[in-house]
Amino acid sequence: MGEVLSQSEIDNLLAALSTGELDVDNIQTGDEKQVKNYDFSRPTKFSKEHLRTLEIIYEHYGRLVSTNLPVYLRKNVQVTVASSETVTFSEFTNALSNPSILGIINFAPLNGTIIIDLATNLAYAMLDRMLGGMGIPLEKKREFSEIELSIIQKILVMLTQLLREPWKNVVDISPLLSRVETNPQFAQVIAPNDMIAIVTLNIKIGEVEGFINFCLPFFTLEEVMDRLNTKYWFASMQENHDENYEEYIETLVRKVDVPIKAVLGKSYISVSDFLNLQVGDCIRLDARVENDMDVYVGNIRKFTALPGANNDSYAVQITSVIREED
Repeated sequence: MGEVLSQSEIDNLLAALSTGELDVDNIQTGDEKQVKNYDFSRPTKFSKEHLRTLEIIYEHYGRLVSTNLPVYLRKNVQVTVASSETVTFSEFTNALSNPSILGIINFAPLNGTIIIDLATNLAYAMLDRMLGGMGIPLEKKREFSEIELSIIQKILVMLTQLLREPWKNVVDISPLLSRVETNPQFAQVIAPNDMIAIVTLNIKIGEVEGFINFCLPFFTLEEVMDRLNTKYWFASMQENHDENYEEYIETLVRKVDVPIKAVLGKSYISVSDFLNLQVGDCIRLDARVENDMDVYVGNIRKFTALPGANNDSYAVQITSVIREED
């Protein structure tokens, strides 16, 4: 934006022209601006369709955050997409307060970075909650300590990693948190006049409510702008859907190792008897040899069986299956 004259400066300029002190021919118009080529087929801005697709992506992201963040905070978290808009990068940075919580994220394999702007009241509430408090933010803002920044960085790493799944229908990304800045002046990742898309998430942690802004520069997303439309997004979802998905999941589940134990019986002894146990001592159990023993899968009683041997190993023979209704 060019320099704007005040009313007094305009009056003085007109007065100088009327008295002849200033010649119109001598007024310098300044250096000519550099002309840039503009491709009208691919304008350097985000359309409504692009913003709508970004909202869909971050609606999915919000569901992931509301599921994963309570693991750290031990408190209910609600996340919704509040808005999406297109502004210049300078407008975004000028609206930031100092201190701020800004996570600079390398959006590989795409060129460039994106920024997570975490509201300070949410950051204070998260810190209070993770350090044993009730999750109450500070009444007055202050600078963050090194220990607090280290804790916040772990939260931002988790928020960064959750970006993988929502974006996979557009591009398979490997986001990496490069650094955390508290001063907006040190987060100048693109030119001030470059266009960005801002997706705002409203997060409610207990009674504390605040925003997380995602700054998405056009420069970073330029390679995949053609994919940022709902038609491509839903088509990718359909292509990625495997008809044998249930069979695939079942195959994976069948390969999972589960602990299993056969309980011969139980007995109660005193502490003194336990301390005096020697090799060769016998402990009398509450079950007979001919009785079925209980077999547990994890901590769930699932089978009954008889003890025996298989070659040189102890074994049990299943005699019945215990159903859930039993």
